[in-house]
Amino acid sequence: MLSVLIVDDQVQIRQLIRDALAGAGYHVEEARDGKAGLERYREQFADLVLMDILMPDQDGLEAIMAFRREFPDSRIIAMTGGTDGIGVPNLLDVATMLGARRTLQKPFELQALLDAVAAEVMS
Repeated sequence: MLSVLIVDDQVQIRQLIRDALAGAGYHVEEARDGKAGLERYREQFADLVLMDILMPDQDGLEAIMAFRREFPDSRIIAMTGGTDGIGVPNLLDVATMLGARRTLQKPFELQALLDAVAAEVMS
């Protein structure tokens, strides 16, 4: 069974994504921020990481850089719906430059999520 680690500070978002992915047959783990996500990944490897960008403590951009340093082959899909003043498309572009393989802009359709996850784990 393929595994996905969801890293997002919003409990409702994690639950929504977890339910969709579990329903599609994935094993799902969760973390509340980038730091916790990296710790969880160290404990339990995941085939794919879904990384929110704007989070407290350690944001997704910092976490992507940390993942790339420690786990250069990790597969990451970055996602965000917020803005820190530079705009969502720019945040997603930065995430790609830092090593995210795909991006999703929130809110997204669950089918778009499932399609992105399937495409990434099969590539």
